[in-house]
Amino acid sequence: MRSHGRHERGRVPDGPSGEQFDQQLDQQGVVVRRLVVSRGGREVLHGVDLDVPAGQVVGLLGPSGGGKSTLLRSVVGVQVVASGEVTVLGLPAGSPALRDLVGYTTQAPSVYPDLTVRDNVDYFARLHGVHGREERREVVERTIERVDLASHATASVATLSGGQRSRASLACCLVGSPRVLVLDEPTVGLDPLLRRDLWQMFHELAAAGATVLVSSHVMDEATRCDRLVLLRDGRIVFDGTLPELLERTGAADAEGAFLVLVESAEPTTAEPTSTEPGEES
Repeated sequence: MRSHGRHERGRVPDGPSGEQFDQQLDQQGVVVRRLVVSRGGREVLHGVDLDVPAGQVVGLLGPSGGGKSTLLRSVVGVQVVASGEVTVLGLPAGSPALRDLVGYTTQAPSVYPDLTVRDNVDYFARLHGVHGREERREVVERTIERVDLASHATASVATLSGGQRSRASLACCLVGSPRVLVLDEPTVGLDPLLRRDLWQMFHELAAAGATVLVSSHVMDEATRCDRLVLLRDGRIVFDGTLPELLERTGAADAEGAFLVLVESAEPTTAEPTSTEPGEES
């Protein structure tokens, strides 16, 4: 979920001018260079490089424990890093100016269980500057409907199923219309219909210019991504499109291709594509 700080959109204290900042928003998504992260005295990310441009849905795939969540935490600026650089929209990850521009959902739903779905989403709308009562009401209701929770809007989050809580958390992330979405396994525990609808929404957001980085350990979700980044043991073993992955490995599907890469133990990286808009360690 998003950081809770506030600032005026488009203004960057002690940084680039408003015009320069708007240009950065249009041109850059997420850039990771030589990222090293250690946790508990063990290195879990080993010099990772990654580019996630605006207008793409990039899937971060791989087995549990491979470092996906650690990489996502680094992107949103809540992970202590040993070395390397992570920039988001041209600014260092975690910068105050990004708080209203980056949406983040964790694997564990980040919502208040004693509040209703509507009250949770309304609270986060207030945090992110939607102050007019009528405007906020419309935004909140539209966002709740978007994650298919309209029939549970007045229900206490504590009474919801796990999948419903995850969608409530996603609604709180989306309510401020973030420019960058960092989603840690947002479709886990959802039925196929809801998964399809959420992936369609991710692509709609990307088509509107958002940067979307989605993690999953379900390899069949590779077919829903514009670009795939396969992470194993803290290293990227492939970065490219699904057709490139299948051609390179000779496998019939993403899961089989990943197994080929794991068994070969050889990092395989394609040139990142430029597709146009269309809790582990």
